[in-house]
Amino acid sequence: MGSAFLLFAGGVNSLILPVRGDAEGFSAASLGLLGTGWAFGYVAGCLRTPTLVARVGHIRAFGAMCAIASIAVLLSLVLITPWVWIPVRALSGFCFAGAAMIVESWLNERVDSTSRGRVFGIYTMVNLAATTAGQMVLTLGDSNGYFFFVLAAMVYCLALLPTAISATTTPNPLTSVSLNLPALWKNSPIAVVAVLMVGISNAAFGTLAAVYAARIGLSLGDIALFASIPILAGAAAQIPIGIASDKMDRRRVLVGIALCALVADALFLFGGFVNLWAVMALAGLFGATVFAMYPVIVAHANDHAAPGTFIQVSGGLLLVYGIGSILGPTAAGFAMSEFGEASLFMVTATAHIILILFALVRLRLAPAVALENKGSFQSTPLARVSTPETAALAADQAELNADRSQAVDLAGNNQKDQGND
Repeated sequence: MGSAFLLFAGGVNSLILPVRGDAEGFSAASLGLLGTGWAFGYVAGCLRTPTLVARVGHIRAFGAMCAIASIAVLLSLVLITPWVWIPVRALSGFCFAGAAMIVESWLNERVDSTSRGRVFGIYTMVNLAATTAGQMVLTLGDSNGYFFFVLAAMVYCLALLPTAISATTTPNPLTSVSLNLPALWKNSPIAVVAVLMVGISNAAFGTLAAVYAARIGLSLGDIALFASIPILAGAAAQIPIGIASDKMDRRRVLVGIALCALVADALFLFGGFVNLWAVMALAGLFGATVFAMYPVIVAHANDHAAPGTFIQVSGGLLLVYGIGSILGPTAAGFAMSEFGEASLFMVTATAHIILILFALVRLRLAPAVALENKGSFQSTPLARVSTPETAALAADQAELNADRSQAVDLAGNNQKDQGND
């Protein structure tokens, strides 16, 4: 329940800001910086929340995150200027990441080997439904008023109630990860480059899709649909793409997806579509490709990962994705300010071309992973709402036990080193 409220409020907030900002005359560059601020805060939240929870506990930390996120939404309503909205959006990203990590930690504590997959699947579907509902609720009113800001703030407050009145025991400390680029590169160079490019592409689209839709003349209801269809298409596409990537070289699957995404980029850039259904169909093609790439990349990286490093590899790639999410909206926002709304897809196309070229080079340099050595593809929530705790919740019991065993060994070695000192 807490996660559903959290994602619903996040869906409302993420769409009302660019729509209202565009109506207020904000430049595309400043609206792109909203996405940059969100990504910066989200990465910081993933890194710093474990320390905060260790100091004050899960319930207090979760309540503080939801309360501050609510204040941030209301502050955006009171002070309608990009110079306030950008840092406030970073604050929202920090709180959202922290709250999501705490929810996932609680779920991870309560599941066992027999229910882990089922619980993760339900959690993923709840998040998808709540995010979509939050975006689609904008079809019910006027974006120029205060209603949607107040609604998002109220639902953020609702999100803290289920944990605040819960009588269950406090879970274990949160999963901590660090960004170790040399180790990630050694594990899988293509995963590092690909996830960076996907972060640039997906965050640029996720932040500025509503602005693009508004500037080509779509109504508020159609804008909400344009933002929601790609998410649903990406979730649906993970099933066939996951089956294909389990049966063949995941790098070839990734190249195929990126080529389809490039076709969508080109059609958006040069198609000049004016028919609503054509625009929505193209949005579905775009979402089915770009939002299905991230889990393929993570699966490929984990095929190469040493036992006991599943969560560290997945968490590290998430942070690289976050770096791309900082760069993408900024580049796309400035491009749209200089060259028009369609240049959003110039940025996404550039990211997809770099991904394809690097993947083709790696296909020539490195052999494919043998089928018997491959793990199973795991569908994931959107990368922009995933955390290191998501990787822990998605891990099967053997992987989780191996990661915990390695963490215990590392802690023991550190204690020995301190004793020797």
